[in-house]
Amino acid sequence: QVQLVESGGGLVQAGGSLRLSCAVSGRTFSFVSMAWFRQAPGKEREFVAFIRRGAGTTYYADSVKGRFTISRDNAKNTVYLQMNSLKPEDTALYYCAAGSSYGLGNRASTYDYWGQGTQVTVSS
Repeated sequence: QVQLVESGGGLVQAGGSLRLSCAVSGRTFSFVSMAWFRQAPGKEREFVAFIRRGAGTTYYADSVKGRFTISRDNAKNTVYLQMNSLKPEDTALYYCAAGSSYGLGNRASTYDYWGQGTQVTVSS
């Protein structure tokens, strides 16, 4: 059974940094696409960033480009999201997702497995 477990969320002041981690267990860390999504209260889940296996191609939402960095460590079966220059509008529940297809990386439907989320709160 595949499990994705996020960690690293918390409360931080605007301008601060956090690093989220997503540990994958239950199968070989061979997912084609790994991604982070987020959902703020009263809003729909939105794409944040994804990374492909192999060449490590990455793609970011415009709202986080230049501030967030996604990476993966295949040896540790873990994907990370380094978040810098955080803003209050980054406050949300952040989800890790894993998929086995080469579908559109910014679409939730591409992903087969999801974690439970880790809360990020940015105070002004």
